[in-house]
Amino acid sequence: MRAVAITGTRKTGHKSLTEYANLFEQYLGPFAPAAHFYIGGAVGIDSLALLWLADQTPASITIVAPGTMSQQPAEAQEAVARTKGRITEIVELAAAELRSSAYHARNRWMVDRASMTIGFPHTTEPSTGTWQTINYTTEKGKPRLIVPV
Repeated sequence: MRAVAITGTRKTGHKSLTEYANLFEQYLGPFAPAAHFYIGGAVGIDSLALLWLADQTPASITIVAPGTMSQQPAEAQEAVARTKGRITEIVELAAAELRSSAYHARNRWMVDRASMTIGFPHTTEPSTGTWQTINYTTEKGKPRLIVPV
């Protein structure tokens, strides 16, 4: 079974839900029948991908939070609650403080367990968490698929 880390922007208001569903169908769908997805428990691409995968595919799903799920934004908690029956595992990494370093550690944790990463960046700014995750995937010598949104 292929393991796939998903990373992406939290800023998703510039596209419709239909547009995201089409992107997920094109770029996540081909892997979904025989894949296990690692998704951060955040808003934006994380929550949208979770909802789509849970509703449209038989894929296994692990949600990874840098601290605890109760520390995640309400929208992300709601997405997890709505799909709880489809989530294989929820991993809470118990970071003492939710700073950038905790999110980077979460992203590295997912990439370390995945065989590839699919990234949905909104900008080309290399300092974003999405790009840092994509670049970490590159450093690990793993394939990555980049789908600009």
